[in-house]
Amino acid sequence: MTTVDDSVIDLEVRVAARPETIFPFLTDGAKMAQWFGASAEVQPRPGGTFRVQINNSATARGEVIEVEPNKRIAFTFGWEGEGNPVPPGSSRVEISLAPDGDATIVRLRHTGLPVEAAGDHKAGWTMYLGRLTAVAEGRDPGNDPNAQG
Repeated sequence: MTTVDDSVIDLEVRVAARPETIFPFLTDGAKMAQWFGASAEVQPRPGGTFRVQINNSATARGEVIEVEPNKRIAFTFGWEGEGNPVPPGSSRVEISLAPDGDATIVRLRHTGLPVEAAGDHKAGWTMYLGRLTAVAEGRDPGNDPNAQG
């Protein structure tokens, strides 16, 4: 299920791993950087830092809003730099984990995006959820195509 409607992105993937295996990839910066960005810093508590450096010219930044271990994390999101249509903290990302037999349904919802930015963000999140699926299932996600920049 994938939709972009009024700057809302809803994505869902089924990962052949338990929530307990996936959750650290959302809350530990070193583990997050295996699938999302060249480096990441996450402080998994309300008010904590969320910062992912994708490459030398793209860094996402926000603040952790909610954390439910092995179930959910929510954080504000935006891009550092002058004139960006999505400034740091201006949108919200929620990632939830729902057990599904021996697997997990990972749902990502990104709200508060300007309509003109939704398409690029949908493409980015779709790619990064594929990379999360790979690492959570113990596979190599390959090189991040956004790492150069």
